[in-house]
Amino acid sequence: MLPESIGDMLGGLATNLAGLVHNEIELVKQQVREKIAEATGGIIMIAIGAAFGMVALMALCAALVIVLTSYMTPVIAALATGGGLALVAFIMAFIGVTCLKKKKMQTLG
Repeated sequence: MLPESIGDMLGGLATNLAGLVHNEIELVKQQVREKIAEATGGIIMIAIGAAFGMVALMALCAALVIVLTSYMTPVIAALATGGGLALVAFIMAFIGVTCLKKKKMQTLG
């Protein structure tokens, strides 16, 4: 038997290398799919928890309004509760924006 020519060997090497790269890409795709599937359950649970948290917050706000009606009119109690929550929301959003700006400056600098 005659040994393969260098051209044949290089062609085989190129074919094997292309197959290897293709297989590695498929492996990475499969790993990403598995990670997404693992994270999906957690994300769904977080969303459900957030929804229940919002319902609980609304119930607590209604209770606060009811308690405050002992000291003021219902309209003022509702406005005070809403205003207080709006103030907390504004402060939290401001802090979040400030943190994001700091992170952006750190990545640029």
